[in-house]
Amino acid sequence: MVTRARSLNFFVIFVALTLWAWGLSGVIFWIRWNSVTRPNAPIKELFPYGEIRIGVDASYPPFAVATSDDLYGIDIDIGKAVGKRLNVPVRFINMGYDGLYDSLKADQADILISALTIDYSRSGDVLYTVAYFNGGQVLVTDNQHPLANMNEISGHTLAFEFGSDANLTARAWLRRIAPFQLMPYETPNIALDSVRLGDSDAALVDSTSAGLYLRQHPDWRVQEVQVTDLLYAIAVSTKRGNTWAAVNNALKSLIDDRTIAAILKHWL
Repeated sequence: MVTRARSLNFFVIFVALTLWAWGLSGVIFWIRWNSVTRPNAPIKELFPYGEIRIGVDASYPPFAVATSDDLYGIDIDIGKAVGKRLNVPVRFINMGYDGLYDSLKADQADILISALTIDYSRSGDVLYTVAYFNGGQVLVTDNQHPLANMNEISGHTLAFEFGSDANLTARAWLRRIAPFQLMPYETPNIALDSVRLGDSDAALVDSTSAGLYLRQHPDWRVQEVQVTDLLYAIAVSTKRGNTWAAVNNALKSLIDDRTIAAILKHWL
């Protein structure tokens, strides 16, 4: 009986080790499979019309602005850079924001580049690329009196736009840390003015407003700390998986070689 029990125990251990080894091999294979950059499908398959049709709502500066004869902005430059990286001509289709996602379903656009935040409720219809911009809130303080996080705000004054997301964040902080003084203003620019002119210790504004303001005041030295995330990405239909992969790879390479950073620096 002892011999049979030992044999059974050995068999159980052998099976367990075999299953563990197979499982480990599967994990290693999955990691290596997903870490390899694969060549894109033929361009004709990715973009049947011979061009990348990019849906954009050109009414949101500095991401996209329409003039009488052209389009300008961050998203326009990114679209052109993606086309250049894939060696495919691009054509921008300007439309209202409400029609952007429908244009993918109706095959009126191949991709969307229009300051779109990643919306997981659309995961059944849309694939998002890696993020190219974080439009969340930033804490802005003067370099001479920097405040690095929420906890350091206690005992200070915090400026923000009244009624904005920053307003909600500031009031949430007030419930979590020692008191500080709320300084609501009409616009993010006025909130930033109050810090630059010494009327407030810090401002909580969206990163786009901060970038545009600091572009107008290049001599003001500040510390910016990202507080919340609002990620912008390119959207592609779930029915166009190969197209998404090609665009995502192109965008990744543009991020890695600092092309995207240069575009953002040009506009913000």
